[in-house]
Amino acid sequence: MSDDVTGVGIGRPPVTRRQTATKMFWICVWLAFMSAPVSDLADGHHTPWATALGCLGLAAFGAVYLMLVFRHTSRSPNITRAGWTVALLTACATVLSLTLGPSWLVLFVYVSVSAGAVLPLRVAGRVIPALTALMAGLGLARGAEDAGSLVLGLLLPALLGGFAMTGVRQLVRTTVELREARATVAQLAANEERLRLARDLHDLLGHSLSLITLKSELAGRMLPGHPEQAALQVADIERVSRQALVDVRDAVTGYRRLTLPGELAGARTALAAAGITAAVPADAPATGTLPAGSEEALAWGLREAVTNVVRHSGARTCTVTLAPRQTLAGRFLELVVVDDGRGGAGIPSGIASAADTGITPGNGLTGLRERLAAVDGTLTAGPADTGRGFRLTLSVPLDTNAAGEHA
Repeated sequence: MSDDVTGVGIGRPPVTRRQTATKMFWICVWLAFMSAPVSDLADGHHTPWATALGCLGLAAFGAVYLMLVFRHTSRSPNITRAGWTVALLTACATVLSLTLGPSWLVLFVYVSVSAGAVLPLRVAGRVIPALTALMAGLGLARGAEDAGSLVLGLLLPALLGGFAMTGVRQLVRTTVELREARATVAQLAANEERLRLARDLHDLLGHSLSLITLKSELAGRMLPGHPEQAALQVADIERVSRQALVDVRDAVTGYRRLTLPGELAGARTALAAAGITAAVPADAPATGTLPAGSEEALAWGLREAVTNVVRHSGARTCTVTLAPRQTLAGRFLELVVVDDGRGGAGIPSGIASAADTGITPGNGLTGLRERLAAVDGTLTAGPADTGRGFRLTLSVPLDTNAAGEHA
C-alpha cells in the first residue's frame, strides 16, 4: 500500500504536521473510553481538592500514555525506562481508582495497552495478566454495588487490548525491519553495481591505456632519429585507441540493455503502485538458449504492456506469464500479459495481430513488432479469453541457430 501526503505508512514515522495530526487523531480516538473518569469528575460529588487532583492525575496519565504509544510503538525505548514508565502508569491508575472510585478502573485498560506497546513480548505476556488481576482485585476490594459488573466488563478489554497491542507492535516493528532490509539490499546492489562497473572499466581500459602510454613514450624517444619507427608506434596507438573506444561502447550498450528479471521486478512495482492486483512471475525461466537480443525485445514488450495497463486500461487485475512453448515451427519463449480492463472492447476474438482489427496500431505496438521482427519473434494482440480486457502475446525463438544471428 502506498503512502500519500496525509497518511502514514505502517512503521513509518510522520514527517509532516498533517501526518502527525492524523496519527495523533487515530490514537486519541481510543481515549473515548476515559469518558467514565471524566463523567465521575463532572458529577461534582468529589471535594474541590479531589476534583482538581483527579483532573491533574488524569491529564498526566493521558500524556504519558500518548507519549508511549505515539513514540515507541515502532521502536521501543530502553527496557528499564519502559518498565519504570509502565510502573508509573500502574501506580497512577491504582491511586486514582482507590481514591476516586471504581469508574477509574478503566485506566488499567490503557496501562495494559501501554505494556503491550513497549515491553518485550515475554515480559508483556506476564505483565498484562498481572495488571488485569490487579484491576479485578482493586475493583472487588472497593465493595461497591456495581464494582463486580464493572470489573467483568473491563476484564476482556484489558486482556485483549494488551495482547492485541503486542501483535500490532510486532507487525509495526517487523514492517520497519523489512523496510530497512530492503533499503540495505538496494544499497548493497548499488555498491555491487559500482564495483562491477569499476572492474569492467579496469579490464577494458587498463591494458589499453597502459599500452598507449608505453607506445607514446617509445614514439617520443624514436621521433628525432627514427621517424619511420615512430610513425609505426603512432599507428599502433591509433589502433589500440579505436579498439578501446569500441570496447567502451559495447560495455555501455550492455549496461543500458533491458533484462527480463529487471522488467519483471519493475512490472510488480508499477502494478502494485497503481492499485492493480498483479500475478507476475518472480523470475524468468532458466532456458539457457535465449539470445541477448531476444531477451531485450521481450523486456521492452513487457515494459510497454505494463505501461499501457497502468495508464490506459482501467484494469483491476493483470496477469503476466512467461514460459517456453513447443510448436511445429520450433521452441519459443512466450510472454503473455492479460488484463481485465476496457482495452479489448470492440476487438474480435481470434485475431492474429492488432493490425487485423482494422484499428490503426499505436506507436507502441508498431515499435514492438519491429523489435520482435529483428529477432524472428511474433506479436499477437486482442481481447482476453473472458471477453473483457486485453491480451498481448509476444514470442521469440529459443533456438540459437534461429535467433542468434539477429541478437
